[in-house]
Amino acid sequence: MTTTFPTATINAHPVTLDSSRIKELIGREESRLDARTTASKAMYEQAHHHLSGGVASSYQLRDPWPIYLEGGSGSRVWDVDGTEYYDFHNGFGSMVQGHAHPLIGKAIAERFPKGTHFAAPTEDAIVVGDELARRWGLPKWRYTNSGSEATMDAIRIARAYTGRDTVMKIFGSYHGHHDTVMVSIGFQDYDDIGPADNLASIPYGAGVPQATVDMTVAVPFNDAAAMERRIQRLQTENRLPACVIMEAAMMNLGVVLPEPGYLEAVREITARYGIVLIFDEVKTGLTIAAGGARERFDVLPDMVTMSKALGAGLPMGAIGGTEEVMSVVEDHSVYQVGTYNGNPLCVAAARANLLDVLTPDAYAHLDHLNARIIEGCDDVIRRYNLPGYTVGIGSKGCVTFSEYKVVDYLTYRQNQREDLADLAWLFNMNRGVYMTPGREEEWTLSIIHDDAAIDAYVECFDEMAHELTKD
Repeated sequence: MTTTFPTATINAHPVTLDSSRIKELIGREESRLDARTTASKAMYEQAHHHLSGGVASSYQLRDPWPIYLEGGSGSRVWDVDGTEYYDFHNGFGSMVQGHAHPLIGKAIAERFPKGTHFAAPTEDAIVVGDELARRWGLPKWRYTNSGSEATMDAIRIARAYTGRDTVMKIFGSYHGHHDTVMVSIGFQDYDDIGPADNLASIPYGAGVPQATVDMTVAVPFNDAAAMERRIQRLQTENRLPACVIMEAAMMNLGVVLPEPGYLEAVREITARYGIVLIFDEVKTGLTIAAGGARERFDVLPDMVTMSKALGAGLPMGAIGGTEEVMSVVEDHSVYQVGTYNGNPLCVAAARANLLDVLTPDAYAHLDHLNARIIEGCDDVIRRYNLPGYTVGIGSKGCVTFSEYKVVDYLTYRQNQREDLADLAWLFNMNRGVYMTPGREEEWTLSIIHDDAAIDAYVECFDEMAHELTKD
């Protein structure tokens, strides 16, 4: 059954916000955050001795230093300076179960004395595969250790199945850090990305071979006609895509939902041209519904990739596919391998996660929480007449600081207020609400969050709105 979502309500004539006031508030909140995170500062200085750049991943960076965390339990985390927060970051959306969930801990504790790694199959891997097949309606599955590995292997499988090399993706979407998809992501400023029918292929950082960049073609989100026109031109060049890899709902521009009929059109177009349709559900899988975007939007892709929330805090990914596409794995044409694929500790956690934690009642609770946070933020936007609107689905959501509806990367870049997003992050962090830094990120709720956590978030937003608009 197709689920419909309310159309974003945007103020027709929002208040004009004083940019100098926003800058003043950003400076005030930055000073406050820096002053109370001196232990993080010291730890960052120590980390620089042997960690390149002082962090384990470039996405952990923050100027002037990242906030180091010490622990987490349920819906809360605390930093090395002793500040406790409600966690709306949740490990880039991985911890929808909440931190240190007792049922996940029990599964890991029972597995540990039996051995944590064999590079051999275990029963839990079978159970997890059966449950994923049931939820997604795709019969064949393999495991990986991360979302990047899942998308990398899925693209290789699609290339082998079709005998083609070109990959099509959505401009502005992130699908991991392997070369093929480190193209046209949009986390950096671009002078010119080109027209919708001929968007540029632009490497994300150095080290990506130009030949690989040229084999990756980007198209806009929510524009199936532009996608088909680009496919037709590629066909005349004798380089039809092997696959279209996409998020069914974009999760790197805040949250951008598919317009009515868009995903159905993409499904029809890709099927007609013999292109493998891959839904990258690393972010949406298990977070927006029990069966992810596949369930929420009622469109069946040829393949799906998963990670983040699947492992309940342990590094695990998965690839699901049809019998036909995955046949190239079963006949050994494609070697989908990895020493830690199906690691016993990870699949034990995933089994408990799927069968015991992320239950129908858990998803009903997430829907309740997201409805409350959306309602609360909508009320703030309306009362203060702010330039912005809310988007929410499952455990995910955001306030998009724009006077116009964002439907793709270009409308996002043209309209999203970066200064307001930066200020909102600082306000949250200084008031006990831990958020993912960056204007392109969204909140992720956990099944352990409660109404008090939602109230804390909305109250923080209300305080910021008051500060922005007071005389």
